[in-house]
Amino acid sequence: MITYALLVTALLFGGMTLYSFAFAAFLFTALPADTASASIRKAFPHFYAFVLVTAAIAALASFSSDAISAALLLFISLTTVFARQILMPMINTATDAKQKQRFNVLHGASVLLTLIHIGVAGYVVVRLSNV
Repeated sequence: MITYALLVTALLFGGMTLYSFAFAAFLFTALPADTASASIRKAFPHFYAFVLVTAAIAALASFSSDAISAALLLFISLTTVFARQILMPMINTATDAKQKQRFNVLHGASVLLTLIHIGVAGYVVVRLSNV
């Protein structure tokens, strides 16, 4: 089961990294700003669903072998619920209302949370590879 947990966590880490550093950047360089913004807005719910489900599956798979890794993955999953259900709608509302300062603060919080998730998932990959 530890191999499965490691593979699912690696998928989580890779998926978050690819989306955050490649996909989003690509959209904003390949498309006009308005189109890129609309596309990214439609993609984020799917990204968050991927993170939430993948982290939860990895947490379940790692629980019997490494409770600390399971807890860290559960942290990712639960805080992703907050990001998807609360933070993302607040960011969208600020964007729609043209509240640039509020958007910057909320978007910054979202970016920081995603970076924390990527760091935690990377740590868990290393941890699980040593169990």
